[in-house]
Amino acid sequence: MVSPLAVKGGEALRTRPWPAWPQPAPGVPAAVAEVLGSGRWSISGPYRGTDSHERRFARAFADYHGVPYCVPAASGTAGLMLALEACGVGAGDEVIVPGLSWVASGSTVLGVNAVPVFCDVDPDTLCVSPEAVEALITERTRAVVVVHLYSAVADMDGLTRVAERHGLPLVEDCAQAHGASYRGVKVGALATAGTFSMQHSKVLTSGEGGAVITRDADLARRVEHLRADGRCLSDGPPAPGAMELVETGELMGSNRCLSEFQAAILTEQLTLLDEQNRTRRANAARLDGLLGELGLRPQATSEGTTSRTYYTYAARLPEGALEDVPLTDVTGALTAELGFPVQPCYAPIPANRLYVPQTRRRYTLGPDHEARIDPKRFALPVCEDTARRTVTLHHAALLGDAEDMADIAAAFAKVLRHGADLAT
Repeated sequence: MVSPLAVKGGEALRTRPWPAWPQPAPGVPAAVAEVLGSGRWSISGPYRGTDSHERRFARAFADYHGVPYCVPAASGTAGLMLALEACGVGAGDEVIVPGLSWVASGSTVLGVNAVPVFCDVDPDTLCVSPEAVEALITERTRAVVVVHLYSAVADMDGLTRVAERHGLPLVEDCAQAHGASYRGVKVGALATAGTFSMQHSKVLTSGEGGAVITRDADLARRVEHLRADGRCLSDGPPAPGAMELVETGELMGSNRCLSEFQAAILTEQLTLLDEQNRTRRANAARLDGLLGELGLRPQATSEGTTSRTYYTYAARLPEGALEDVPLTDVTGALTAELGFPVQPCYAPIPANRLYVPQTRRRYTLGPDHEARIDPKRFALPVCEDTARRTVTLHHAALLGDAEDMADIAAAFAKVLRHGADLAT
């Protein structure tokens, strides 16, 4: 007799623990202890005669991506806002962003008083396509943001051509793609600027944090000023005890700096990133085969992708299966079988309960602006269809082994087999 679904009182398919996340690198405790006793916990603290951990991480992260400049920031959200402002985006400008993404893809644009224009996505990669972006460009468009979503890399050849044809800065949001590459170049280094999040769930994390990378010296300097109250780091070391941040008066900013503790952790975590990404890729390939046999359609990536990063494993349910069952019931049943969270994919941002510009008085800039930022004006059929049929697993599951991948596939098979039970 086949056991009923765990959510219907049956026995769960799995009770063994899953890999934990985050997994601290061996050097993290010593690095944090060094900061603790250093007398300098932030870049705005007094210079102590040695490079700050923030400078060390910035060098390491820039070198990792093959670019000359990296400016760490307090969060991925901060990094996106810094990059947009550094590119000249401001009040009333339009910024084209994916309609399927974390809510910050829209709220960061609002945060610089600009207008997010939500773009539908490619049904296979779930990233914006060059054709869809170009169709939305108007005389008010000031920038395009591309998100490398879940495990896919967007079509950067086509997007770069569109941006160059219209003279627009192209910003890569790589919050979910640390270490991925396109035609041999790491993402973030392919456009005007690349932004990253180091929030708790990310494949490179210090709990919170972010960064902006670029090949453009002037843009990097603007980002530096914007994230440190209008100050930038001195060219050479100051006297011990003096401030390393110089008050240039070039550009007013705000405090969006990374702490020394976070920078120290990130420098150590970066040493594990490639190895962990290899493990995730190998397990994702196993899962592609196992779930493909069940009729699921794993997320694809663009043709130019040379290396994927799996922040989230995403797959579309088989056509004709579980169509009368709410996706949250499907993911709830999978979670109960595995003891590991399986989630629906993101809701389209205009329909996301977290995206409600009217709840913030700062965006009440007049009837015209309020009409332009009204989420109801966007129709995103591919995003909406994807959200109804796509399930996701966090990358921690991919740090397991072949037996773990078999358990995931077995849970999907069990839920698909008992679909009628979920419909009642």
